[in-house]
Amino acid sequence: MNLSATRIVTDDVDRLVTFYEAVTGTTPTRLHELFAELRTPTGTLAIASSRTVPAMGSGVAEAGANRSVVLDFLVDDVDAAYARLRPVLTDLVREPADMPWGNRSLLLRDPDGNLVNLFTPLDAAARDKPTTAP
Repeated sequence: MNLSATRIVTDDVDRLVTFYEAVTGTTPTRLHELFAELRTPTGTLAIASSRTVPAMGSGVAEAGANRSVVLDFLVDDVDAAYARLRPVLTDLVREPADMPWGNRSLLLRDPDGNLVNLFTPLDAAARDKPTTAP
C-alpha cells in the first residue's frame, strides 16, 4: 500500500491553493474548479472544495475543523523559508526554533487553521533520513 495524497477540504480552494503554492514553491495542477493538487517529489497535497463532500457521504468532512493533523514539509533552510513567507503569513504559531529531536522547525497555520510544520534537520547527515518528530 502507498499513501497517494493528503487532501484538505476547504470552503475556498483558490485561497488555500495560493497559500500552499507560496509555501511549497510548486505550481498547482487544477483538475477541476473544485480540486487542485500540488505535487512534490515525495508526496501530493490535494485541495478539494467542501462542495465535493456530499459525493463522499453526508457530513463526512468539515472545512476548517481540523485540530489533530500536522502537515510536515522538509525544507533546505527553515530560516530562509520563514524570511520568504513572512509577508504572506497570517497565523504564525512559532518562529524557527531548534527541537529536541534534531530539527529546526517553523510552525504556522494555513488560512483554514491547519497546522503546518516546515523543518530542516540540524545534523547534515540526518538530512538524508529526515524525521518530523521522535
